[in-house]
Amino acid sequence: MVAEPACTSPHPSRRSLRGLDWFVFLVADLQTGFGPFVAVYLTSEKWTQVEIGLVLSVAGLVALVGQMPGGALVDAARSERTVAAVAVTLIAASALTYATLPVFPAVLAAATVHAAASCVLGPAIAAISLGLVGHGAIGERFGRNARFASLGAGLSAAVMGGVGYFFSTSAVFFVTAALLFPALFVLRRMAWQEIDPERAHGNMPEHHSHEPPIDVRNLLSRRPLLIFGGCILLFHLANAAMLPLMGSVLTTRSSEWATVLIAACMVGPQLVVAAFSPWVGRQAQKWGRRPLLIAGFAALPVRGLLFATVTDPYLLVAAQLLDGLTAAVFAVMVPLTIADLTRDTGRFNLTQGIVGTMMGVGAALSPTLAGYVTDFYGSPAAFLSLAAIAVMGLAAVTLLMPETRPAAD
Repeated sequence: MVAEPACTSPHPSRRSLRGLDWFVFLVADLQTGFGPFVAVYLTSEKWTQVEIGLVLSVAGLVALVGQMPGGALVDAARSERTVAAVAVTLIAASALTYATLPVFPAVLAAATVHAAASCVLGPAIAAISLGLVGHGAIGERFGRNARFASLGAGLSAAVMGGVGYFFSTSAVFFVTAALLFPALFVLRRMAWQEIDPERAHGNMPEHHSHEPPIDVRNLLSRRPLLIFGGCILLFHLANAAMLPLMGSVLTTRSSEWATVLIAACMVGPQLVVAAFSPWVGRQAQKWGRRPLLIAGFAALPVRGLLFATVTDPYLLVAAQLLDGLTAAVFAVMVPLTIADLTRDTGRFNLTQGIVGTMMGVGAALSPTLAGYVTDFYGSPAAFLSLAAIAVMGLAAVTLLMPETRPAAD
């Protein structure tokens, strides 16, 4: 492995770094305006559950299929700022369409555009980060991104909920659309000269290779990448259904406090991510990637086992804090490991799309699997089944995944 020479390390300005902080924060705000608020709003507009389900299903399919093309588009771009600006503009336009035209064709089109733009926006933010700070400092940068995204999502969920309660559900989408203007403002604060497009695509300009990106077949033949993608799929297959299933359990055991407890289950992990993700990024540079990946995977089967055996609702909420630890690890380690595996390939963002597709497949299958086991054998059996899958992922990352941190100078 080749270390990045210190003499060629980029030195972005404080203004650009702060601009990225706040752009990540505002993008999280924008995205929070969708999610559960969509179903609430469309229900208030007298939509049927079939219509709502169809819109959400189409959006989910586009989000899954669009991961790799979205990453490839960012790799092909020469200005990641422009790509990000177009993406947030399309998301804001989608929100405005929801608020002003709540009819099926318009909402379906808006949901499709939002999903497609999100497939581009995530890789664009990671590419801007890598282009600004380079491989040598990207661990801590991804940690800061995770912190600001978590703070933005948590704060905006509370604000959007208040807007929906005191005004109307449609007002949530007007507020979401209005966030476009501060997002574009802070995006312009990042100096375009400081975002190296070669670094943003995973290359290392100091090597002066000037070679074209490696072909996709060569990329997909890399064993560590395939192992990592498989481990991520297993993780999300085990993880995605845990919180919804636990929400159903809380509703049956403590119906009066279910909403408050579920809200605590969502806010608590966000606070843990905000607190720990920069630390994860720093330690990844010192300890390497494997110890933190193993720790993140190890927390998931413990959480599943606790959900299967603990009956007290408040202890279940406490157990859910483990999700914050795994989220802090994965928010940093997934893009960081991808950056390691794609050095000098020019395919950093395409690889994000490949791994994102693996995440989507696992997350899509998880609720069906958990629901089937719950219906026939009960929720404890479902949690134990998810914990068993998590153990498989832990075994795979422990036994098969190599260390990807480059050698130090």
